[in-house]
Amino acid sequence: MDNELPKTKIDGRTGIEYHLEGDYYIPNLAMPKQEKITLNKYGRMRLKYLKEYKKADYIIMFMNGTLNTHLKEIQETADNRVQQIISELKAKSDLTEDMKNTDMLYWVGTMNSIKAQAEEIVFSELIYV
Repeated sequence: MDNELPKTKIDGRTGIEYHLEGDYYIPNLAMPKQEKITLNKYGRMRLKYLKEYKKADYIIMFMNGTLNTHLKEIQETADNRVQQIISELKAKSDLTEDMKNTDMLYWVGTMNSIKAQAEEIVFSELIYV
């Protein structure tokens, strides 16, 4: 009497395919391929925020394979928005390119302040939502 188990089987209820490993059936599950991206400051901050405070959203995006796309979109938008806000704030301030040579410390301090303001706006608009 030959009681050999079939090498593969499909569960009729769930539709999941299984393959035989020894005496056990193991599900044929694989994560969808995701594009490789390099995260910058804003992408890493968004990822950390999702993991710590929006765990359900993080898990859903991870399982759907949309996490990397989301992070890439956030970091590109954040980069563009920071540059845009810096340009606007710089135009409203009394900074001139001449000040780089005449009053460098004031120029650097003001630019650092402007960049910090721009990043705070982006954090509240994009990263920590």
